[in-house]
Amino acid sequence: MKKSHGPAFRKELKPLMECAACRGTGVIRGVFHQLDCTRCHGSGWVCQATGEALPLEELVPQLNMKLRNMAADLNRARHGQGDAQLQYEQNNRRGAGGSNFTGD
Repeated sequence: MKKSHGPAFRKELKPLMECAACRGTGVIRGVFHQLDCTRCHGSGWVCQATGEALPLEELVPQLNMKLRNMAADLNRARHGQGDAQLQYEQNNRRGAGGSNFTGD
């Protein structure tokens, strides 16, 4: 049993999944028109644990946190790659006798 008093200091990132009814588009196609999805309130996202739509006051911060996490992951992946000069200067021990192979 976790003892805590008052609200949490930080909001938790809730796991979200695409709405099964509209397949994440937020729109259901009628015969002649498109309607907002009633299951996800037109957002395309539902709570993964319960399958219910999140209220707008809760959905916007969740999507903002998800966007920031994905942008940070993309930034880390983009800048995590070393440039060619760094790879050229370190010893890769692939040459004859364990020497550095430069490909020349």
